[in-house]
Amino acid sequence: MNIFYEDGGSLKVASIVQKNDATYQADTQHGKRVKIKAASAFIEFDGDMDAFLSAAQSEAAEIDTALLWEAVGEDEFSAEQAAAEYFGSQTSKTQLAATIIALYAAPMYFHKKGKNNFRAAPADILQQALATMQRKAEQEAQMQAWADSMVSGCLPDAIAADLPKILHAPDKQALSYKAFCKAADALKLSAYELAKHIGAIQALPDYLVQRFEYKNFPQGIGFAHVAEPRQPENNLPLAENVRAFSIDDQDTSEVDDALSVQDLGGGAKRIGIHIAAPALAIEADSEMERIVFQRQSTVYYPAHKITMLPESWISTFSLDAGAARPAFSVYFNVSAEGELSAPETKIERVFIETNLRIQDIEPHFNSETGIGSAAEPQFPHHADLIYLLNLAYTLQKRRDRYEDPAAPKKYDYGIEFDAQGKVRITRRERGSPIDTLVSEMMILANTTWAQMLHDNDISGIFRVQPSGRVRMSTQSEPHIGMNVQHYGWFTSPLRRACDYVNQKQLQTLLQNTPPRFGKNDSALFTELTAFETTYAAYREFQDNMESYWSLVWLEQENVREINATVLKDDLVRIDGLPLVARATGIPLEIAPKTLIKLAVSEVDSEKQFVALKYVNVAD
Repeated sequence: MNIFYEDGGSLKVASIVQKNDATYQADTQHGKRVKIKAASAFIEFDGDMDAFLSAAQSEAAEIDTALLWEAVGEDEFSAEQAAAEYFGSQTSKTQLAATIIALYAAPMYFHKKGKNNFRAAPADILQQALATMQRKAEQEAQMQAWADSMVSGCLPDAIAADLPKILHAPDKQALSYKAFCKAADALKLSAYELAKHIGAIQALPDYLVQRFEYKNFPQGIGFAHVAEPRQPENNLPLAENVRAFSIDDQDTSEVDDALSVQDLGGGAKRIGIHIAAPALAIEADSEMERIVFQRQSTVYYPAHKITMLPESWISTFSLDAGAARPAFSVYFNVSAEGELSAPETKIERVFIETNLRIQDIEPHFNSETGIGSAAEPQFPHHADLIYLLNLAYTLQKRRDRYEDPAAPKKYDYGIEFDAQGKVRITRRERGSPIDTLVSEMMILANTTWAQMLHDNDISGIFRVQPSGRVRMSTQSEPHIGMNVQHYGWFTSPLRRACDYVNQKQLQTLLQNTPPRFGKNDSALFTELTAFETTYAAYREFQDNMESYWSLVWLEQENVREINATVLKDDLVRIDGLPLVARATGIPLEIAPKTLIKLAVSEVDSEKQFVALKYVNVAD
């Protein structure tokens, strides 16, 4: 004797060994001895239990579920009643088992109401359930079709539209994401590798840029519907006898700062530091200010940049040559002995005579061949640069931060590309005459204006270092690294939001109007935090891109041995590249800042991996 019974929602058969009122002892189809509650048993039957179950399943497959649903009516019913309605009054045990199987297999049609009791689903609920099932089936078919297409190397339009989100911020319930995962699993590829396989990503740089832009520029890197800036210069006085000049890289389009030198006679000079003035046209809480606070900074990475301001605003306020441009100017009269007068700050129009480009002037103005002679100028304002450089050295000494030009040189490295697209490493001397001149003039302006805000009890975004690490603050404190009492960023308002904030605060001081941000303004704290976070993310992205192209250069040049400086433990900075990596085998006694030689055993730019092994201490 056998039984047909339910076990955990599954319908099974077993051979009865012993029976009592409450339970059965039985052997399953697989020979396992089990205890089965009598309440779980539906049918006792003779004969081969496997054949019975197979026959019942075959019979159940032939049952028309919709017809069975119509036959049972609206009231509760038992399996026996359903079998009788469908097969007729003389139903066999096999037909009864088949009916039970059909009822269990169609929970949308039949709701269980207890042991062997069921009720047909109401018509409206059934229709909703069937529609849902149909929709799921169609969705599954669509996902499979997309997945099959991707496996074959094609990119369906729906996947292309969602790809940035799929790769960088996936909605795991989205059909496109599920289809993408199906294809990736089928091919055993990572998300990035599948994106390459279907032609959506050409190489790792595309992927890295897309990831960065999706996270930091969710609305895209363009500027939509931005109003043109109003022209403030007609309301500003023109600086008298000022012929200013800027010094920038040849690729610079956002010229934030310019300098001027006027001869006062007797060895005295009047120097001017002039900063672009977008704050004059940006109103508080305006669309343009929201853009500044959303973007926070211009983004730089090899051969590309994403500007903070729209091109129309840059062209209006950039200190481009040939026109009088609105500017915040600070002037100092410098005696023949190098003593500076009290500063004089103005908002005015300044005529920009020349945009000097570093690549053009540096061959005539550098630490190796010298800075030239004022009597034999090699480029416009050559004599002015010589004067300003000597003044910069004087200012450095007064800050006790003078670095002897004869000291061993240090370099910064960058990434460029030649006409054929090959990676080219650029080298820039850190603390070169041009860098020293420009940086010291900007420090002079930044310290002067930071002190003005502090002395007038006006908040700003200050760079402070009373001890430990440099940090941002809304209150001025000393900066021991630079050895100044007050310091903030004011000199790049076309490229940094904190400089715009400080310029806006300075504007209200000079024009005697309420400050954009009041004392202890929570919005200023919010802006400070947003700037720090965003600026760090941009810097990390630039580092990642430079690291990738550095690895490409190592592959390109087939480098097998290279020098590096130990930073800490196994972390090293590669000599001649903007690349920090880890190396194996560095002896514990090797101190930080030691120059070592490394063997390059493997480079894989696509995997962002380089294998470096210590060889010896470099000469």
